[in-house]
Amino acid sequence: MKRSIAFMLATLFAMAILAGCGKTTYEPVAIDESVDKCPICNMAVADDQYATEIILKSKQALKFDDLGDLHVWKQQNGTKNIGEQFVRDYNTKEWVKLSDATYVYDKSIRTPMAFNVISFKEKTDAEAYISKEGVGQLLTAEDLESHEWATNEDMMHSMMSEHADEMMDMDMGSESK
Repeated sequence: MKRSIAFMLATLFAMAILAGCGKTTYEPVAIDESVDKCPICNMAVADDQYATEIILKSKQALKFDDLGDLHVWKQQNGTKNIGEQFVRDYNTKEWVKLSDATYVYDKSIRTPMAFNVISFKEKTDAEAYISKEGVGQLLTAEDLESHEWATNEDMMHSMMSEHADEMMDMDMGSESK
């Protein structure tokens, strides 16, 4: 009897140790457009192909409206507390680990904060985008670390002007009623 109790205790102890050795997994968290704000630009995060996430080791999810803002956050805060990083496939909006995706950069690609980088789950899809659009530079996750993360100021001004025009049109429409 004592032997079987000792064996059971030893087995339970071994299982507890082995369970503690398991690798922590991190999963992307759904975007809630009514609540989620980018910690860099403080803009609402849309549930679209440009959304990205950092899941901290504490399991807190940081949501970004543009891949460039994710990289700005890493430059400001470091990577020590990051559990995983996720991007969205440009075509399907499927979450993909940042390290597994392929990227396309071109200054003409419109993204929310004009960093001009989009992500793809499959390299062939990124190559097809470049072929179809006739623009773009193929990048890997490693390439992103040395990429110059600067906003396309001309594109930002253009997008802000378009947004202002839309707001003006909405105001004019409500005044005529």
